[in-house]
Amino acid sequence: MTGNPIDKQIQNRNFLSPVGFKFSLNRAPKVAFFGNSANIPGMTLGVAVQTNYLKDIDTPGDKIAFDDLVLRFLVDENLENYMEIHNWIRGLGYPESLREIYNFQNSNPEFEQPNKSQMNLYSDGTLQVLTSKENPNFKVKFSDLWPYALSTLQFDATEDDIQYLTAEVTFKYTIYNITDLSGNPL
Repeated sequence: MTGNPIDKQIQNRNFLSPVGFKFSLNRAPKVAFFGNSANIPGMTLGVAVQTNYLKDIDTPGDKIAFDDLVLRFLVDENLENYMEIHNWIRGLGYPESLREIYNFQNSNPEFEQPNKSQMNLYSDGTLQVLTSKENPNFKVKFSDLWPYALSTLQFDATEDDIQYLTAEVTFKYTIYNITDLSGNPL
């Protein structure tokens, strides 16, 4: 045997905190500023089945399915951050006329879009995870994000205590990579 087994143990014994994160979204910075919940999406590797006369044998497949990125954010009282996503989805879906997608594509000329899109439809985003001492630890870089679901804003005059409204946006994306702060894979 080579090496000391003690050297292979976890050196940092602090646990990952669920409250230590910052999210940035290039196309919708107002949403990211009020973000109060985000996730590192799960993934599933496909399974290939090798047939056998006794029992079929599962083997690793070749395609990975990534779960959606879900971001929850506090809604500002002028709906500025909510409308960033609302208008993005309307621009992608153009519910009233094709003019909506063209207006959307030209709506944010200073926005630097990802290489994949010459149509100004996608955005990159980064989830920065913090240590237990609130220092940046690592980041999760999402490529070619686009929203496909935005939650309802539910008003209720019967509430006893004010709970400020939050909205949830669900994104599809091409891929995400988890890296250190310099961009090197973990």
